[in-house]
Amino acid sequence: MKIAISSSGKSLDSPVDPRFGRCAYFIIAETDDMSFEAFDNENLALGGGAGIQSAQFVASKGVTAVITGNCGPNAMQTLSVAQVKIFLGNSGTVKEAIEKYIRGDIKPSSTANVADHYGMGGGAGMGRGMGRGMGRGRSRSM
Repeated sequence: MKIAISSSGKSLDSPVDPRFGRCAYFIIAETDDMSFEAFDNENLALGGGAGIQSAQFVASKGVTAVITGNCGPNAMQTLSVAQVKIFLGNSGTVKEAIEKYIRGDIKPSSTANVADHYGMGGGAGMGRGMGRGMGRGRSRSM
């Protein structure tokens, strides 16, 4: 079975990155033989939509599950639509997280555990109101 883990590094000994959409790397692992590939998360620096883009990326890799620390509502919805199970609240190394998954020691989540824009840094409320369509759209071109 192919699963994705948000990671701070490129190896199985790397810590699980607590952020899903803005993690440093994704480890895509095969649970049958522990083979894996590490991918840079190209969505890390996006101004918005990092969770959705990251969810689309891992779903495109054919994974059936994602193991991470935190995940916002947009990424959760995107993964859910792709029928990818999400396992939240994980820490330790990537290898430990995979082993917990194989043993059935972690359970899938159905709701996000953080708000939108959680991983943007810079403190609470960072990014609120950006890109939310607050304009009135009253152009008067002639």
